Amino acid sequence: MGESNHSAEPRWYAVCTKHQHEPSVAKMLVAKGFEVFYPTYSAVHRWKDRSKELEMPLFPGYLFFQGGLDRRLHILTIPGVFTIVSFGDTPAEIPSAEIDAIRRVVFAPLKVEPHPYLAQGDCVRVVRGPLAGLSGVLERKKDVVRLVVSVELLGRSAAVEIDAASVERIPLAPQLGYHTWTERAFNLSN
Repeated sequence: MGESNHSAEPRWYAVCTKHQHEPSVAKMLVAKGFEVFYPTYSAVHRWKDRSKELEMPLFPGYLFFQGGLDRRLHILTIPGVFTIVSFGDTPAEIPSAEIDAIRRVVFAPLKVEPHPYLAQGDCVRVVRGPLAGLSGVLERKKDVVRLVVSVELLGRSAAVEIDAASVERIPLAPQLGYHTWTERAFNLSN
């Protein structure tokens, strides 16, 4: 019996690349007919004699591709590819909602940058603006409020600056009386 397809849309997977090989791997995957998502962000790098704005990988060492696992050898033989992110021998599917959230963050007219992966903090939903409907973890740093969205499988996150007035708190587990990830973690550890 074949694998059941619970949705008609192709599934997303991640490929792990060698350091700084993400752009060339993305180009080769596209040339082989794969749909690729290679999220980047702009960063200013300063040297003693100059500054330059560069496009950097949002998730260094990773990029995403859709479907095509029947052509796994075509992926693994691309120079710069280490492996397809997997659980044992089974390629790990990245939830489409996580890919969509990262895509919206990257293409929004807001400043985005890599962020350490978070598992605690206030879980919020953006209620207005270009990111309306997205959920993530709220972080405050000095006078800046950021929404952190994550790809759980990779343990990687991205943070985008937002207006604090554009979010609402999402109760984590109202049936348990918890309102934030922090409260839940505190109560579980006691």
